[in-house]
Amino acid sequence: MNSASGRVEVAVNLLWCVPGQVGGSEEYLVRQLLGMNETDHGFDITLFAGNGFSHAHPELAAIYKIVETPETMESRPTRVAMENTWLYAKTRTHALVHHGGGTLPALANAHSVLTVHDLQFLSYPQYQSKLKLRYLKATVPNSIKRASVVAVPSEYVRQTVISATGVDSGKVMVVPHGMEPSIGVDATPEDVLRRKYGLGDGPVLVYPGITHPHKNHIFLLELMATKWNHPDLKIVFAGGKGLADEEVTAAIARLNLSDRVIRPGRVNATDRDGLIKMALGVVFPSEYEGFGAPVIEAMALGAPVACSDRASLPEVAGDAGIVRPLNLEAWSDIPLLMEARREALVAKGYERAQQFTSRVSGDAILAVYEKCLSR
Repeated sequence: MNSASGRVEVAVNLLWCVPGQVGGSEEYLVRQLLGMNETDHGFDITLFAGNGFSHAHPELAAIYKIVETPETMESRPTRVAMENTWLYAKTRTHALVHHGGGTLPALANAHSVLTVHDLQFLSYPQYQSKLKLRYLKATVPNSIKRASVVAVPSEYVRQTVISATGVDSGKVMVVPHGMEPSIGVDATPEDVLRRKYGLGDGPVLVYPGITHPHKNHIFLLELMATKWNHPDLKIVFAGGKGLADEEVTAAIARLNLSDRVIRPGRVNATDRDGLIKMALGVVFPSEYEGFGAPVIEAMALGAPVACSDRASLPEVAGDAGIVRPLNLEAWSDIPLLMEARREALVAKGYERAQQFTSRVSGDAILAVYEKCLSR
């Protein structure tokens, strides 16, 4: 259906997006939406979200009409029920509905775009609760098959989706993460951060990631205790508490690293950008990422990056990062390399980051919408 302006009406389902609680998937969709606003297109886009979303994202509220539910969507059963009642009633006449949370409601528009961030639950089922694993196995493959078009963040995820579900390869399209042009503009100054977080005067490594098992914080702690044991070197774990948080805390105590590991928890965007800009480098030893946005964020902010050779990370880092297998010896020289090759790594990183802007991401999701309406 077209709006009064003659533009095609599109609904974006953000009921799954509880601000601050869903990790990188939130930034992924927010940056797409910002990127779509950077180009002229024929869509009239309305966002449907849980109560409080507009307050959490005023930058989107300034651009789009946002229709909120009467309550927050922190309960998954409540969200599922609202998608099949409230959301369906609100969006049934839209030409297209984009579901950004990886699953499709039982009642879905004939033209439905589904964003699938990853299929980690198939590669690492042990990192999911039994209840969530059953839910994902029952709903995600079925949702992929029912969707008109599936948007994924990387070629790695695209191939995984096609292989796991047998869907037509033509209906799975890559929409990369995109960094907004303003990233880092308001970054907190280095001297403020050193005082605020007790970083001292020495070199600092940064790992922006929640303490989930697959993020592999323990690997970095073992490196700090054995290979990266210079007393002035500190590492900042900038991320919220995940399922492995207690294990990480215990390992820090066991390895006597409490004075060298800084754990501020989830930090605001200005502090995060400032920490990355001032860092010797960003280390990202994750076992699984559908994309790994912190790799490109670091490059855009001028920090060298070292990441694992798992899942999508080699694809994302390209030749602009240090990509290594996950063993201690392979990572032993990372701090020295970051210092010695800093100028070259930063230059390559800036160049690489230009391929992952919010405009590129926005244009890619608009192409998905066009494909969906043509099917």
